[in-house]
Amino acid sequence: MAPAAAPPAAPLLLPRRRAAYPVATARASRAVAVRAQPDTTSAASSSTSAPESPPPEFKAPPGFKTPEPKRFEVKDGQQGSVLGASLAIPLRLGTGVFVLGYSPSFVSPSEIPSDQYALEFGSWKVKEESKIGQCKRPEKPIEIYEFEGCPFCRKVREMVSVLDLDVLFYPCPQKGPTFRPKVLEMGGKKQFPYMVDPNTGVAMYESDDIIKYLADTYGDGSVPIMLSLGLLTAITAGLATLGRLGRGNSYTASKIPPKPIEIWAYEGSPFCRLVRETLVELELPHLLHSCARGSPKRQEFFKKMGTFQAPYIEDPNTGVKMFESAEIIQYLKATYALYPSS
Repeated sequence: MAPAAAPPAAPLLLPRRRAAYPVATARASRAVAVRAQPDTTSAASSSTSAPESPPPEFKAPPGFKTPEPKRFEVKDGQQGSVLGASLAIPLRLGTGVFVLGYSPSFVSPSEIPSDQYALEFGSWKVKEESKIGQCKRPEKPIEIYEFEGCPFCRKVREMVSVLDLDVLFYPCPQKGPTFRPKVLEMGGKKQFPYMVDPNTGVAMYESDDIIKYLADTYGDGSVPIMLSLGLLTAITAGLATLGRLGRGNSYTASKIPPKPIEIWAYEGSPFCRLVRETLVELELPHLLHSCARGSPKRQEFFKKMGTFQAPYIEDPNTGVKMFESAEIIQYLKATYALYPSS
C-alpha cells in the first residue's frame, strides 16, 4: 500500500472576538483559516492511486542578470505606463506618498551622517521626520484580499502607506481562481477589500471601516482628509485608476509559488504601481514592506543595502533580489506566468 499523504500545513487560525467594528463571518462558530493557497489535499489514497506529483520548482529565467539600480530612470517603452500611473498623485493630492505626521526640513549635509538615509536636494539634504515611531506596530503582517484596479482597495492601500504597515496581500483579480473563492469562504461574500488582522482576530469588509480600524489600532486615530470625503474620495480614487486602463484587474494564468514575494514599495509611487499590477494579475501573494516618504524602513533599507530605491523585491522561491520596475515585471512574467510570451 502506498504511504499516506503528508498532512497539509496547519492554517493560521484567527479566533473571533467581539469588536467595535463590523466583523464579517461566514459562520459565527467558525474560525478564519488563512492559507497562501487553497487546500487541495484529497482523501487518503488507495493502493491503486498514482503518487502525487511534486510541487513545481521555481528558478530564475535562463540568462537572468540582476539589474543595477538607477534612480528615477524611465526605460524605453515605459514612458506611457509611468505617466498613466502618475495620474493618481495629483488626483489624490499625494495621499500614500507620505507617512503619518510627515515633516521635512532642509539642512546642511554636515548635519546628517553619511550612513543615514536622506534625500538630497541641490546643495541641501532633506531631514524627514514623522509620528510613526509613536504608533503601535503589529507583530504579524495584516492580511488584505484586494486587487489593483479597485478604487475602494486603493483607499485602504493608501492608508497602509500612511501608517507604514507591513501587509500580506492576497491578490483577487477578476476571474482569479485562488483567493476570490477564499474570501467567499471566509466572509460569506465576494467583496473587496477584505482584511484579516491576525494580531487581534478582527476580519472585516468595507474600505471606510477598515481605514478607521487601522487608524485607531495602528495610528493616532486620525484619517487623512483625502480618505474622509465620502463620495468625493471614492470618485477621485476611481479616476486615479483610469490612467492605466484597467491594468491590475484581470487574471493572467500563473503558477503560484509556496512563499510570498517580498516587496518594498508604497502606494504613491508610479513605479511601484506598475509592479503591483503584475503581481495582482498573476495572483502572486506578496508581503509589502511599506516605505513611503518619512518611513523608518528607509533608513533600515539604506543600512542594509547602502542605497534606497523602490520598488525592490526579494523572491524566496528563487533567491532573486532586484531593483528596477521594468525588469521586475519581466522577471515576474517569465518566472510565474503559464504563458510568459503572452
